[in-house]
Amino acid sequence: MRVAVVGATGMVGNVMLQVLAERNFPVTELIPVASERSVGNKIEFQGKNYSVVGLETAVAMQPDIALFSAGGDTSLEWAPKFAEAGTTVIDNSSAWRMDPTKKLVVPEINGDVLTSEDKIIANPNCSTIQLVMALAPLHKEYQMKRVVISTYQSVSGTGVKAVQQLDNEEAGVEGEMAYPHPIGRNALPHCDVFLENGYTKEEMKLVKEPKKILRDDSFAVTATAVRIPTAGGHSESVNIQFENDFELEKVRELLDKTDGVVVQDDVQNNVYPMPILANNKDEVFVGRIRRDESQPNTLNMWIVADNLRKGAATNTVQIAEYLVANNLVKPSVTA
Repeated sequence: MRVAVVGATGMVGNVMLQVLAERNFPVTELIPVASERSVGNKIEFQGKNYSVVGLETAVAMQPDIALFSAGGDTSLEWAPKFAEAGTTVIDNSSAWRMDPTKKLVVPEINGDVLTSEDKIIANPNCSTIQLVMALAPLHKEYQMKRVVISTYQSVSGTGVKAVQQLDNEEAGVEGEMAYPHPIGRNALPHCDVFLENGYTKEEMKLVKEPKKILRDDSFAVTATAVRIPTAGGHSESVNIQFENDFELEKVRELLDKTDGVVVQDDVQNNVYPMPILANNKDEVFVGRIRRDESQPNTLNMWIVADNLRKGAATNTVQIAEYLVANNLVKPSVTA
């Protein structure tokens, strides 16, 4: 399998390479792709060195799969060019997520929507992925009416510039600012840009994307997204009102049986999900599972995941694994 990683020198691109190696994805040839200033640099992957190439060169090399994490503008321009060359693109940007002609996929939930005809596949937003992993089994069982989400998102979700800002602030060093305010010892209710309705793009992704993934727009969603000074891992406080009542033990059982979800819910022993525990793990962790006593059929829970792994790189690679396992993408035959 000839695999291109577009944005290979970036934060998510590096994790994609790590995940590909860890999961033994059948890479026979790696094609690391980055901006012109990185062309010619070497990237080591599974004991071999590969030269970084530009986008035009990568398209001409006709990889079987291209994993994109290079920003929305790059995806909008170049994903169709790869697709026209016969490559299946899995895109980690927001460029294609709400395009009605493109699939938005979390493999454990809706991998069955994929076909061999899908040449551009969208990877959901990091906060959406961990949210729907926990919501899907509960929605199936109890039918959601309304979901209220408050996120606590790490600076790594913004990128390397934001991580550097936090590092600088902690070291007392003046430097370039990724945010309009200090992030250390602070919380910014400002993830992505503000829209005309007063919500941010990040908040509206949480409103729209779950409905597309779950193939159901019968439930309402509202969100507030907050950036906090953690280096990695996103957390979410989620309040869910259901059509039908539930038993807490059954909720825990449903979540515990869900592939990719781990229940950490023993408050008597101070066991609950935290970003520091989710670091470098692929699972979605759920805890603080309790009934909302202010209204009927309503549940509170706390969801944590590594945003660079399951929230980005791992889910992208899992989509590729699903395609290969179901013969939706086959390796090109070379002489």
